[in-house]
Amino acid sequence: MMRATTIGTLAATLTLSAFLTGCPKDSEESSEPMTLGEAREALEESQAESEAASLQQNTVEISTNFTIGKAVKDAAGELKTFIQTQLPCAEITLVDATLSVTYGAKPGNCIYRGQKFSGTHVVKVEKNEDEIVVDHEWKEISNGKVKVTGTAHVTWDFDSKSRRVEYEGTWTRIADGRSGTGTGDITQTALPNGVTEGIQIDGSRSWTGTKGRWDLAVQGIQVRWVDPVPQAGTYRLASPKGRSLVLSFARVDGDTIAVTLGNDTKSFTFNVNALGVVAEK
Repeated sequence: MMRATTIGTLAATLTLSAFLTGCPKDSEESSEPMTLGEAREALEESQAESEAASLQQNTVEISTNFTIGKAVKDAAGELKTFIQTQLPCAEITLVDATLSVTYGAKPGNCIYRGQKFSGTHVVKVEKNEDEIVVDHEWKEISNGKVKVTGTAHVTWDFDSKSRRVEYEGTWTRIADGRSGTGTGDITQTALPNGVTEGIQIDGSRSWTGTKGRWDLAVQGIQVRWVDPVPQAGTYRLASPKGRSLVLSFARVDGDTIAVTLGNDTKSFTFNVNALGVVAEK
């Protein structure tokens, strides 16, 4: 019989007798087994940071809708029109090639690809010729789950049809106040059905929380905007104590994604449905 729980308590379904042995490094502490509490902490950290990353990615995505090759001022003007049509709740000012967008300042829709925005987002189109460069600044931007303050530098590679996002900032999960400050360097490409379906992410992220520094390698993570967790790929998370966990994702069917938590010696697999409900296998 499958036992249901929420994504936030996924790690709590691990039994107390089940320990994950950390991948050894050059310290005695890192060679000790990872306890249930440490596994739970690792999952909570990765989940909260992923929620913040999803918000950042979605706001970057809404800022890509302009014609390639136009002057930067004209591109920014196109972007203003697009945001106004998609999110009439936004108050937008345009100075030269810089937009300042305050979500929720006006009545009307504030939801974009399943996320309800609030806060301020500054977008500057730096270059729109043989290369596209856009800079972002987030000021307490939120989707109701997390809030983010920080910056990002985004560049497009036309040959590989990808974009690189280099960012830094601070995030806070609203439900419990869990927070982190960190940086990321990731490359995004569209999924086979286009960016309207989602994106694939590769790269690395790191952040410092109350327990210390966490490092996350991101390998082939496929994010659909409608899903609560990635449908494919792997996260490799190194804890402040130097122990490692692997989170991998694989789609089971149209409504279900299998999430496996573990390392080279032990693993635990759970099914997550479209509503974010977790069932232990």
